[in-house]
Amino acid sequence: MEAKTATRNHWLDWLRVLAILFVFVYHSSRFFNMEDWHVKNPTWHPWVEVWNVFATSWMMPVIFVVSGASLYYAMGKGGFGKFVKDKALRLLVPWAVAVFTHAAWQVYLERITHGQFTGSFFQFMGQYFQGTFEGSNPASGNFAWHGMHLWYLLLLFVLSVLLYPLMRWLKGGGRDAFARFGDFLALPGAVYLLALPAVLMSMLLDPDGPVMSVENGGWAFVVYLWLTLAGFVLVSHDGMLATVKRLRWVSLAVAVVSMVIVLYIRFISFADNPVTFGMPLLTFFLGLRALCSWCCVLAAVGFCMRLLDYSNAFVRYANEAVLPFYILHQTVLLTVGYFVVRWPIPDLLKWAIILVVSFAIIMALYEFLVRRFNVLRFLFGMKVLRKAPAAQPQQPAPAGRPL
Repeated sequence: MEAKTATRNHWLDWLRVLAILFVFVYHSSRFFNMEDWHVKNPTWHPWVEVWNVFATSWMMPVIFVVSGASLYYAMGKGGFGKFVKDKALRLLVPWAVAVFTHAAWQVYLERITHGQFTGSFFQFMGQYFQGTFEGSNPASGNFAWHGMHLWYLLLLFVLSVLLYPLMRWLKGGGRDAFARFGDFLALPGAVYLLALPAVLMSMLLDPDGPVMSVENGGWAFVVYLWLTLAGFVLVSHDGMLATVKRLRWVSLAVAVVSMVIVLYIRFISFADNPVTFGMPLLTFFLGLRALCSWCCVLAAVGFCMRLLDYSNAFVRYANEAVLPFYILHQTVLLTVGYFVVRWPIPDLLKWAIILVVSFAIIMALYEFLVRRFNVLRFLFGMKVLRKAPAAQPQQPAPAGRPL
C-alpha cells in the first residue's frame, strides 16, 4: 500500500492559480456570447458561444477537484469544530460580505442595463431585499442570497461539511481500506473509473428533474459533490498520482476527441432537432460530456505535475491572492464592461480592454487594499497578519558573563 506522503504538492498551487485565471478569462467573454448575462454587448458571436460551452464542460469540475484535494490536506488539523470554523472564516465570511455589498451592485447593473430599473444604486438598495434574485426576471426579486458568482464559496462550505464524516473516516479508521482502494486506482487506466458516478448521473437522471436541475457553472450540485470527493481521493495516494502523470497524454487525447464530439452534437446535431430526456443521442451526449470533463481534469493534473511541480515567488504570491481575486473578479469585470460595451469600437478590442483593465484594477485593489489591511484580509477570507512582537529592552549582562 502506497499512501500519500506529507510533501507539499506545488503543482496543486499552480493548478489552483491557473484555474481561477481561466474563470476570469471565461467571464470576460460572457459579454459577447448568446446566453443572457448581467451586462451584455449589443451583439453576440456564435464562436464565443462555442468557446463558452467548451469552457463550462471542464472549468468548474477542475476547480471542485482542486478544492477536494485541498480538503485532504485540511483534514487532521483539529476536530470538526475547528474544521467548520476554518471553512466558515475562509468561505462564509466573504460570501456574506458579498451578499450585502458587491452582489447587490451586480444585480443593480443587470437591472439598469436590462431596462428593469432606473435610478441610482442607493435608490436601488431600497428594493434589493424584496424577493430573491433569479436572473433576468425582475418579478422574482433582487436579493442575491447566493452571492452571485460566490455561490461557489457557499456550495463548497456545504459540501465540505457534508463530506467531513466520510473524509475523517477515510483518513482515520478506514485508512487501510482507503489505501487499498488507492492501490486499485493506481493500476493502469483504473483512475478513469472515478468518472463513472458523474457519467451515470448525467445519463440516467433527468436534467430538468429535482436532482440535476439544481446547478450552476454548467453542472449539477450533486455532480460537484462527487467531484469534490474525487479530488480528495485523487491526491491521497502517490501511486495514483504517478499513474495520472504517466497517462497525461492519453487523458489529453481522450479529452480532445470527446470534446470535439460533444461540441459537434451540441451545435450541429441538436441545432435543428428538439431535445428531450430519454433520447439516445442526448443520453450519449451527457455521458460523454461527463467523461470528457474527467479526462480534462486528469490531463490538467498530469501536465501540472510534469511541468509545474515547483515553487517560486510568483506562485506563492498568486496562491495567496487566488481567493480575493476570485471574489473581486466578476464585480470588476461587470463594472468595466458596463462602460466599454457601449463604445463604438470592434468587439474584439472591447474584450481586450475589458480583460486588461479589469485585471489591472483587481490586482491593484488586492495589492494596495486587501493584502495590506487585516480587516480587509479577514473580510476576503485571508489569514490576518500577526504583528511582530515589540523589541524588548536589552538587560545588562551579569558580571563575568559575555554579551
